[in-house]
Amino acid sequence: MMTKYDDIRQALKDYETFSSDVKLAQRGPFADLHQSILVDGGGWEHVQTLQRTDPPVHARYRKLVDRVFTKKRVVEMTPYIDEVVNQLIDSFIDNGKCDFNNEFAMPMPGIIIAEQLGLDRKDVATFKKWADSMLGATRSAIATEEDVRKDSETELEAQLFLADVFEDRRKNPKEDLMSALVHAHGEDEEALSMHELQNLMHQLITGGFETTQSAINHGMWTLIRFPEVLEKLNEDENLIKPFIEEVLRWESPVQFLLRQATKDVEISGTLIPKGSIVMMGYGPANRDEEKFTCPHKFELDRKGVGAHLAFGSGVHHCPGAFLGRQEMISS
Repeated sequence: MMTKYDDIRQALKDYETFSSDVKLAQRGPFADLHQSILVDGGGWEHVQTLQRTDPPVHARYRKLVDRVFTKKRVVEMTPYIDEVVNQLIDSFIDNGKCDFNNEFAMPMPGIIIAEQLGLDRKDVATFKKWADSMLGATRSAIATEEDVRKDSETELEAQLFLADVFEDRRKNPKEDLMSALVHAHGEDEEALSMHELQNLMHQLITGGFETTQSAINHGMWTLIRFPEVLEKLNEDENLIKPFIEEVLRWESPVQFLLRQATKDVEISGTLIPKGSIVMMGYGPANRDEEKFTCPHKFELDRKGVGAHLAFGSGVHHCPGAFLGRQEMISS
């Protein structure tokens, strides 16, 4: 496991040595069961697209996804995000209290993604069920047979729904995420197949729902722990953005991701043999005292806080970073 900031930055830049293709390392004893349930049910098995590929293959998918998650699109979505936030707060404000995770942190990003998928706002529970099943499938290496079967059947339900929406958006495009993905290719570029669309959507859902939910929860927990920070934010709204960056550094929603060494390599005096699975510790790196002064202290005015690794680094830097930040700002 790598924990030092500079080591991880170096490794993330060197995708030829530290490959994102770690699918074999994540296969559990029931991986074949998972794939067979999807395929036999008329769905699509998992293939490597955005998260688990390296350049040049990765470049095609990243180019298309970057056209979808532009800063301009997020700016256009901001009034809609604000409206979702206000509606959720209005639903519990008169009670004087709330279950913050279940009444706000979970449904807020859930509603935004769900409505982009063609679901009704009231069906956010269905979306969460699908997202949980997809996340469960990614943890199949430690799951039971019953868990894998249940998650696979629920994921199949999501795939069949998404397939209908994708086909509709091919013929009747709208101003939503699904349409943008279907029509992201240029005139001289090959359109994404249904297989690729399904796997991209799987990665966007698993990578953009639970992480945002966790980040919003971390933000609230920070305000509870440090009321003086809340007081400063109330006095100066310009501090909201640096507050969010420090929250992302201090409690990274993604603590680690995996890479596989394609050859023997030495990092900071330690030999990593070819074929080794390496845990890139984003969380520990964001508290590396060689990079951040007093890293275990929450500092609203921290210099260089934007250099954190909460959204990764290099060619696999999170494509939804603009959207994730805006959801936190609006919240």
